[in-house]
Amino acid sequence: MITVTDVGLQYGGQKLFSDVNLKFTDGNCYGIIGANGAGKSTFLKILSGEIQDATGEVSITPGQRMSILKQDHFAYNSFTVLDTIIQGNPRLYEIMQEKDALYAKPDFSEEDGIRASELEGEFAELNGWEAETEAGKLLQGLGISLDKLYVTVESLNDAEKVKVLLAQALFGEPNIILLDEPTNHLDVSSVHWLEDFLMDYKGTVIVVSHDRHFLNNVCTHIVDIDYNKIRMYTGNYDFWYESSQLMQRMLRDQSRKNEEKIQELQNFIQRFSANKSKSRQATSRKKLIEKLTVEELPASSRRYPFVGFTMDREVGKEVLTVENLSKAIDGVKVLDHVSFRIERTDKVAFLGNNENSVTTLFQILMGEMEPDEGTFKWGNTTSQSYFPKDNTAYFADSDEDLIRWLQKYSRGDITETYLRGFLGRMLFSGDEVYKKVKVLSGGEKVRCMLARMMLFGSNVLLLDQPTNHLDLESITAVNNGLADFKGVVLFSTHDHQMMETIANRIIEFTPEGLIDKSMGYEEYLEFRNLI
Repeated sequence: MITVTDVGLQYGGQKLFSDVNLKFTDGNCYGIIGANGAGKSTFLKILSGEIQDATGEVSITPGQRMSILKQDHFAYNSFTVLDTIIQGNPRLYEIMQEKDALYAKPDFSEEDGIRASELEGEFAELNGWEAETEAGKLLQGLGISLDKLYVTVESLNDAEKVKVLLAQALFGEPNIILLDEPTNHLDVSSVHWLEDFLMDYKGTVIVVSHDRHFLNNVCTHIVDIDYNKIRMYTGNYDFWYESSQLMQRMLRDQSRKNEEKIQELQNFIQRFSANKSKSRQATSRKKLIEKLTVEELPASSRRYPFVGFTMDREVGKEVLTVENLSKAIDGVKVLDHVSFRIERTDKVAFLGNNENSVTTLFQILMGEMEPDEGTFKWGNTTSQSYFPKDNTAYFADSDEDLIRWLQKYSRGDITETYLRGFLGRMLFSGDEVYKKVKVLSGGEKVRCMLARMMLFGSNVLLLDQPTNHLDLESITAVNNGLADFKGVVLFSTHDHQMMETIANRIIEFTPEGLIDKSMGYEEYLEFRNLI
């Protein structure tokens, strides 16, 4: 258990949060959420002891071991994969090193024998004899073959290094696990395995993640950083989001009788707890939610962008025909005789282990690149808006403010009042619209690109990884906007929930060729035996 008492932190005289009093207990998984810059990763570092200049106290039950997902992918390059994973339990690794040094001594003394005996006893208590087997199981669960156990970390690719560090954090049955964005760079099967691992885990898990599906599956509680406070709420992310939205509506409508508000909120709690039954933790979570009072529901200061796409005209019967498209990039064939037709009701999620395949396809369809072979044809009634994976070219060397930047893309009204409307939906208000685009953050640039897309009134949207750099609020807004859109959507994303709630068709690039199925994302994963 971790107990947080009166914790606060200031940076440069500015209060990040204060008066934090929380308890994190065994058997629960806590998802930390908050706007970009709110202090999610900083709070994890306070819990781990990495940041020590916070006020207040963080105490851990004596004898409990904490494990932390490391972020430096190069720190263990000189170690074997096995040694790197075992270092997740520092004491066990220390014992192994000392044992090896003792047994390697040419003049092994009686005193050395006594010390070795002590180490062997502690080694057995820490389950050292099973360490290699456990490391192998973790590695296999994350999709890496056992023969990689004995190679150096340096020889692995970046995705494999991420998995090894995750295996390190999970190794040796720690009592407390701290995970900062653990699903980054993981494939679907690895994420599913991690969800199962954490659902079975008996200790305390505290996680920062932008993956809503992951938070929904594993979290019993949400820890919200807002109003310079940190508060804990029962339930997963969807419950937190829906209840906070309901509370906001209630707070805006002060004319309603208090009794009516309470009844509506209680009805919501009952309805939500009855419907959420997917994960292994659902039974205990339902019991927790049913015990909630209205006062325990979140009131949030969050500002959500409004993402809404309208069509100037309906799309006709002919949308897009692609025939035998091929393209090689730097000598590697990323598209190999690709053919498909898009229908007017399609919302297609494009998948592929080689993300260059999807990006290249979108660039060809938008005229940014020529294919080596094959053709494509857009229907006469179609108009396209494109969200590229890399938006650097749209902002490079520009001294324009947001108004002038957006003005370039408006096909009709270019007045400041009109453009302010689109920027306002993306949370740029007041003098913020005069901010130079060259100083925007990654998330702000993404919001500008979305405002640009909304200007066009297109009936076909192409989006290549639109959630990169976005916080949970913006991801949710993009998800809602695309789900409500009545036209055609072609998109790629790592966001599981976005694919499941938007796509009615999946096209996947595989080494064996194209797989094209008209079905939802989770149904497709089952079809491919990936979950």
